[in-house]
Amino acid sequence: MSNEASRWAAAVRASSQPAYIAIADALAEDIESGKLVANQRLPTLRTLAAALNLNFTTVARGYAEAQQRGLIDAQPGRGSFVREIVRSGPVRRAPSTSMVDMTMNMPPEPQDKALLAQMRQGIAELAQEADLHNFLRYHEFGGNEEEREAGVQWLSRHVPNLESSRVILCSGVQSALLSLFTVLARPGDTIACEAVTYPGIKGLAAHLGIRLVGLPADDDGLDPDAFGALCAADLPKALYLNPTLNNPTTAIMSEARREAVVEVARRYCVPIIEDDPYGCLPARRSTSLAAMAPELTFYASGFSKCLGAGLRVAYLAVPNSRYGARLSAIMRTTTVMPVPMMARLATRWILDGTARAATLAIREESRQRQKLAAQVLQQADYTSKPEAFHLWLRVPAPWTRVEFATHLRNHGVGVVVSDTFSVGGTPPEAVRVCLGGPTSRDQCAQMLGIIEDAIEHSPSLASRVV
Repeated sequence: MSNEASRWAAAVRASSQPAYIAIADALAEDIESGKLVANQRLPTLRTLAAALNLNFTTVARGYAEAQQRGLIDAQPGRGSFVREIVRSGPVRRAPSTSMVDMTMNMPPEPQDKALLAQMRQGIAELAQEADLHNFLRYHEFGGNEEEREAGVQWLSRHVPNLESSRVILCSGVQSALLSLFTVLARPGDTIACEAVTYPGIKGLAAHLGIRLVGLPADDDGLDPDAFGALCAADLPKALYLNPTLNNPTTAIMSEARREAVVEVARRYCVPIIEDDPYGCLPARRSTSLAAMAPELTFYASGFSKCLGAGLRVAYLAVPNSRYGARLSAIMRTTTVMPVPMMARLATRWILDGTARAATLAIREESRQRQKLAAQVLQQADYTSKPEAFHLWLRVPAPWTRVEFATHLRNHGVGVVVSDTFSVGGTPPEAVRVCLGGPTSRDQCAQMLGIIEDAIEHSPSLASRVV
């Protein structure tokens, strides 16, 4: 057995990691210590498998892992060699072989004991309500009066002078958007949106045969002149916007832009769909489009981004009761009704202050994770806001967005490439990173470290797909 194989065999036996990870770790340690030098030929896969008493596939995965880390090169017909240029420090990896999901834009989960006790109490009290069978019956679609009044209370910070007759209880915002697209447009019609937008509407539009037209936007939000030009040339049936902490860019539309967009919408009588899942997170609230143009705007907000995605309850404020009746009919057809237990829990948590307390806790946890991002991502070019829990990260050349995301995935971090969000045109070289996916700040910092590590190194020194 060679000296390398002896050392690696001992390292594999001592490691708690899977054998293929232990092989790559041993290679990295030998390179860092100088025991392996540039261009040195490594044992063949079969030789090493026999020496380590491992199967061929495991050893092949170990070499592939080392190649992904930029430690070695495989040359067909010649074998594997230590790279001439390698990283000067250890490659950071996720702490386990499982993927840490920074793709789904979920809020961080606060661990405040008092808040968790308050939430558990609400669930326990729900189970003790007298009429158990009531949860198992059909309920009025759109919510009963108490549920709609709770919706008014939840939306009142953003939609003033709202009456319960204009509020529809929905099975999540996506259900509301499906119904809005169905009522406002027909197959072949156009709905306008930002050129980089929430991907959920892309799926809805494709399903319904509706054409999305992406309009330019910047850090201040949608370009009102581009919106006006589209209205003059090809009047859209509606305008979809996510104006506060935009998903994915985190942009917050300025007051001036909001006023200008509303002016264009009024001039051409274009309904506005204001999707506002993050509106309760910023401490400084923006004036909603629904407050500026209540006669034109459909305002949707739920709990998925300010409490938890599993609470599939949302509220839709409509301009008038006529639209309310039409939308309720569509939602009744597609979802029958919101889940009664979820609706009751949402109502309880709004009325007793639990929902507000959870939102404030998520806001604070988001702030702390943004501080971590600022500390760790020293070399990164990204856009975010202090109370957002996602980043819009511009991928540095010579990386491409796909290559960068693939590299991160190979190292245990999932991010989303810009193609997912783009409507028309060439997608920007960017990815969305969700800070809420990691279960703790420590894990968040580790994942951000892997991202920073990739930014600091060119693709030639980073992982390859093998």
